[in-house]
Amino acid sequence: MKLNELRDNPGATKKRMRVGRGPGSGKGKMGGRGIKGQKSRSGVSIGGYEGGQMPLYQRLPKRGFNKPNRKEFAVINLGLIAKFVEAGKIDASAPVTEDVLVASGAVRRKLDGIRVLAKGDFATALNLEVTGASKSAVEAVEKAGGSLKVAAAAAE
Repeated sequence: MKLNELRDNPGATKKRMRVGRGPGSGKGKMGGRGIKGQKSRSGVSIGGYEGGQMPLYQRLPKRGFNKPNRKEFAVINLGLIAKFVEAGKIDASAPVTEDVLVASGAVRRKLDGIRVLAKGDFATALNLEVTGASKSAVEAVEKAGGSLKVAAAAAE
């Protein structure tokens, strides 16, 4: 097989209907939009309008609250940190900061900080310095002979 021989399965893609291309096309003249009126014009945004009836999005109950300035943490599990240490991507002798985790590729980006969770096996003595951590993660790191320091920013 060569690159120029690659193609999709037959029937996987369907040609889009080109509207307004003459009477023989089946979608000519008005292009399936009917005669006059707001919906026949471009730029119509009355998707939620139900002809005077209370629209669905207003009939449904509203619940909860979304805090506009909430903190979004990047999450990493101890098992993944252990894998990166074994692979040699993280130096176990030096303190492991958030910048080290990002540079090694264990976490894509810091966001508002990195939070460590206790999922996975962890047996390496590491000195971790992160924004947040679960209680079980702190226990697991200390049990392995390391230390997990949580930054003051997490207390906010």
